[in-house]
Amino acid sequence: MPSPLARLWKDRCTIFVRKKVTDPFTKLTDFMEIPVIQEEPCKLSFQTLAVNQDGDAAAAVTQSVKLFLSPDLEIPAGCKIVVRRFGVIERQFVYARSGEAGIFSHHQEVPLTVWKEYA
Repeated sequence: MPSPLARLWKDRCTIFVRKKVTDPFTKLTDFMEIPVIQEEPCKLSFQTLAVNQDGDAAAAVTQSVKLFLSPDLEIPAGCKIVVRRFGVIERQFVYARSGEAGIFSHHQEVPLTVWKEYA
């Protein structure tokens, strides 16, 4: 059953994992990026944090990113998450899951980090 909050989410995400695939003709095995969840309603949330270390006048600024999704979905560790945001200008963000999701009754919050590569 979809989350009641999903009606409010305007972003869409596709989640990819890397799997071994054997070519039926050449019999060679290689890794391919396979979508496991496609065009799922979601919400991308950004929070800017200023960290002042040891009385230093210049605070370092970091950004925390969370993805809000239906609690029914299982987001694999090490996956690649592509989020599309629609509006006047369509934007695309690419992240990786960076920690355990907080699971709540109507949604889950998945902490993200900027995508670099598969581990």
